[in-house]
Amino acid sequence: MFKQLKGKTPRRFHPKKSPNNQKDPVGVYCRIRPLGAEDEECCIEVISSTTIQLHAPEGLRTNRNGEFKETQYSFKKVFGVGISQMELFEVIARPLVDDLIHGKNGLLFTYGVTGSGKTFTMTGSPGQGGLLPRCLDMIFNSIGPYQAKRYVFKTDDKNGMDIQNEVDALLERQRRDNQMSVPKTPSSRQKLDPEFTDMIKPEEAFKVDDVDEDSSYSIFVSYIEIYNNYIYDLLEEAPDDQIKPKAPQSKSLREDQNHNMYVAGCMEVEVKSAEEAFQVFWRGQKKRKVANTRLNRESSRSHSVFIIKLAQAPLDADGDNILQDKSQVTVSQLCLVDLAGSERTGRTGAEGSRIREAGNINQSLLTLRTCIEILRENQMCGTNRMVPYRDSKITHLFKNYFDGEGKVRMVVCVNPTADDYEESLLVMRFAEMTQEVEVARPMDRPICGLTPGRRYKNDVFNGELSRKLEERGGPADRDLPSVLNQQVHSLPTLPSCELTDSHDDITLPRLIEALENRQRIRQMIIEEYNKAANMMKSMLQELDNNLISKDKFVQEQNVKLLEKDKIIENNRAEILRLEKKNNMQEHKMDILKKTTDIYEEDKRKLQQELETRQQRLQRELSDKRRMEQRMQGMVSDTQLKWQKECERRVIAKQLEMQNKLWVKDEKLKQLKAIVTEGKTSTRPEPPPRQSQPQRP
Repeated sequence: MFKQLKGKTPRRFHPKKSPNNQKDPVGVYCRIRPLGAEDEECCIEVISSTTIQLHAPEGLRTNRNGEFKETQYSFKKVFGVGISQMELFEVIARPLVDDLIHGKNGLLFTYGVTGSGKTFTMTGSPGQGGLLPRCLDMIFNSIGPYQAKRYVFKTDDKNGMDIQNEVDALLERQRRDNQMSVPKTPSSRQKLDPEFTDMIKPEEAFKVDDVDEDSSYSIFVSYIEIYNNYIYDLLEEAPDDQIKPKAPQSKSLREDQNHNMYVAGCMEVEVKSAEEAFQVFWRGQKKRKVANTRLNRESSRSHSVFIIKLAQAPLDADGDNILQDKSQVTVSQLCLVDLAGSERTGRTGAEGSRIREAGNINQSLLTLRTCIEILRENQMCGTNRMVPYRDSKITHLFKNYFDGEGKVRMVVCVNPTADDYEESLLVMRFAEMTQEVEVARPMDRPICGLTPGRRYKNDVFNGELSRKLEERGGPADRDLPSVLNQQVHSLPTLPSCELTDSHDDITLPRLIEALENRQRIRQMIIEEYNKAANMMKSMLQELDNNLISKDKFVQEQNVKLLEKDKIIENNRAEILRLEKKNNMQEHKMDILKKTTDIYEEDKRKLQQELETRQQRLQRELSDKRRMEQRMQGMVSDTQLKWQKECERRVIAKQLEMQNKLWVKDEKLKQLKAIVTEGKTSTRPEPPPRQSQPQRP
């Protein structure tokens, strides 16, 4: 058994939301802002469309003995100083808007040091609209004709969405109009902030092509900021008290029934046009915390989060009204986050409350880096460390996105000046680490089982009905009740019925005449009504006949579709068979590849052994040759020695033989002398004896 620690809440394991194993890495993009002055030293160089290079400035190299070296960092795409806001939006945010309309969530945030152009990238300026206004413009360009009436979709207090019929929505609109609390759509562009009037040019507009026409849509926006790790609603209307203004109340984070995080009590405004959404955004932007620092004239002191929530529901079978089924409502959201820039108080010259703000900003960004680092470690090393999402509001709010609730993209904004080199280096390292984190790919929303093309058929039916009524002289556009009401109101008024005298012969005849006129007009109205009713019946009968013929045609097409479905099923079965066969072949190829690898390894080992033996044999041959040469030298030395010894012995033997011969000669001479002794008187002396040569 596991021993539970005291004082800690046991971890709650949520069920997996989807069995989707496909993952995509976090998309990280880099944008380089232009230099403030032409003579400023630049420390960033664009190598290619995906790579930049950082080199230390000259002063830093001198102070650090030149130990800094050039480093390169890669991104999904690098945007240089000459890139336009439209090109940036097309690459980064346009796919997120497309996913939003198709029922998928998205998170886009800007990251960088203070003064690197994050707010400009997200918001933009007149004539150079940023990512946020372009997202809104593309959304309303795509769903404009298919928007539901106001208050048909209604948000609840638990991050859900309710749906009500058009009668209830009409009553809600009338009640809100009477209270004057609904902001009017600025269709006439009244009281718009000047910064948004020319934000996007008409030729720069984008649109999603494959929008589901059989659904109705509504857009809700909310705007919050995280200041000193507290959440505040920028759209909340505070009571206007000039004497004692009330401080804004912070909001708390909650978890809904799907385990998604949301801001409880946050105001969500339903908007019906891009202009109205711009106005709501700017109303909250004016309340955002900004301050003047040494590095930035309007430095953001908080993280801002602009949430675009899209609610969509299918139309009913007739294609006229929204299907009154809450389970069929799909809610997707796109979060646009403008993170406050990391900064050093020594460079910004912050004092007092600015130091506290900078500390909270840096701490929240540090928590974000820690969460990303632990996520990367868990994925790459297979560990299961707990990610500290709760240490900061910004990470706690968006933890679901990193758990697989949507696509995540980050725009790294950098300032190429030499003064920001060390801060930019830390930003690049964090961006490089973030790219290694993978997020589960969101699942596609289920397809409604109703027949497609319902809205188009309903529009065609209404147009045909209006045309038939106009051709037959009847009221068009379903205005028959209004025509009848006009005719009823055109009846002559009744004269006075008061009788003052019993002999009054004027009042009653006048009243009888007026009643007869009204009866005659009533009969005319009834005849016209019957005529219009007969026309309507004949027209409906004709439409019924057309519908019957179309139903037959549809049935024939359904039969053909069934045949094609059978063909498709057969093709799918054939594809499955081929896929199995392909998998089997791939398995065999893998086995053959492994066998080949084993043979290649054996071959490599045998070649190494052969080379080793050849080297050993060559060494033995060289040793043998050296031994032969040595033996040949020894043999030649021995031969020369024995040759000299033989010569010495021969010489010695010759001398010995000469001495023996000399002795014999002496003996002969003595013998001769003895013989001839008488002949001679004196005896000659013998010659001196030669000494024998010594042996060497």
